[in-house]
Amino acid sequence: MSRARLFGSLCGLVFLINLARIVFAPLLDVFIAEFHIGEATAGLIVTLTWVGSASLRLPTGWLLTKFPRHHIVVVSGAILAVASGFAATAATVPHLMVGAFLMGLASGVYFVSANPLLSELYPERVGRVVGIHGAASQVAAVVAAPLVALTLLVDWRLSLWIIAVGAAAITAYTWVAAMRMEMPSAGQADRDFVAGALSEWRIILTSLVIVGAPVFVWQGLFNFYELYMQSKGLSDQAAGAMLAVVFAAGVPAFFVGGDLADRLPQVPYLLGIVGAFAASLFALTAVQGVLALGLVTCVVGFVVHALFPAVDTYLLDTLPDSTRGSAYAVFSSVWMLTQALGSSALGFLIEGGYSYNAVFESAALGLGGLIFVLVLFERAGRLPS
Repeated sequence: MSRARLFGSLCGLVFLINLARIVFAPLLDVFIAEFHIGEATAGLIVTLTWVGSASLRLPTGWLLTKFPRHHIVVVSGAILAVASGFAATAATVPHLMVGAFLMGLASGVYFVSANPLLSELYPERVGRVVGIHGAASQVAAVVAAPLVALTLLVDWRLSLWIIAVGAAAITAYTWVAAMRMEMPSAGQADRDFVAGALSEWRIILTSLVIVGAPVFVWQGLFNFYELYMQSKGLSDQAAGAMLAVVFAAGVPAFFVGGDLADRLPQVPYLLGIVGAFAASLFALTAVQGVLALGLVTCVVGFVVHALFPAVDTYLLDTLPDSTRGSAYAVFSSVWMLTQALGSSALGFLIEGGYSYNAVFESAALGLGGLIFVLVLFERAGRLPS
């Protein structure tokens, strides 16, 4: 029961952690009006959140060789509570930017420490617990815009105060739950960050090769999804609804994707997901009309979100106790940086005169070619499993 309580508190905390990364996007028009700034400055506020999320992932991996996983998780929650309160009191744009960066920073510290902890709490069903945990995180992406809309009836700062107060309460509960149970000892063997990461370079590199390109494409796709749908003739409202659908499809995808990751051969399963994403992305470029676009959007959202628990399960289930935290931190840091570049790359191509369909068709074909090559390597036994 104590293990279940701790797991429940982590699901609550990851909801707030992910909400903190997403909450600024629906507030951009408010910031533009209140602080008298342009779109570029407003966009930088969001960018700083994701830069913060990537910034401390490697140092956190080193900290995991010195301190227990749950201690670092609690620190991430404390950072989130303080940072959200700090951002909620912002009277200037630099103040708000620092708050956004610190809120993002909390998420990077959390994911690098919490995911290895989950795999060690439930070593017999890593995929299932990672999937449930990921679904709790994905719910934040679905409710962020409605939550902001409700809080705007009072004050935009209320959404940040909700995160601050919620993070403080759940972090305290997480600490109490962890103190009331005997924590797993698996992480105690992970004591040399550099040696641990270097010793697992093949698994880290294999994971990055399989999932790096898809998430690079996905980051650009979802950030420009509304504009892409508008380019296909949808109204502003219908385009916004499609973006909500693509995120909502991710909630069941985490459940199903994590469960299947426990049951299926992990490398073929990962390759299959990436292949399905390439096929659904290509289909998205070919269809027109609200109904057809809605159906394909559901498939795209489901498939791509199933990738996240699948790759986490592959890494956390494959890596030994002596290197799990160190190697996962390196993978997570590089993967986050890979994702962050996708939006700017797509924006550069669109400004260069290429159409959305042309870019996404090329991306889908490129992913298909990558999967073909990787399947040949997997069949030859050249990919670690």
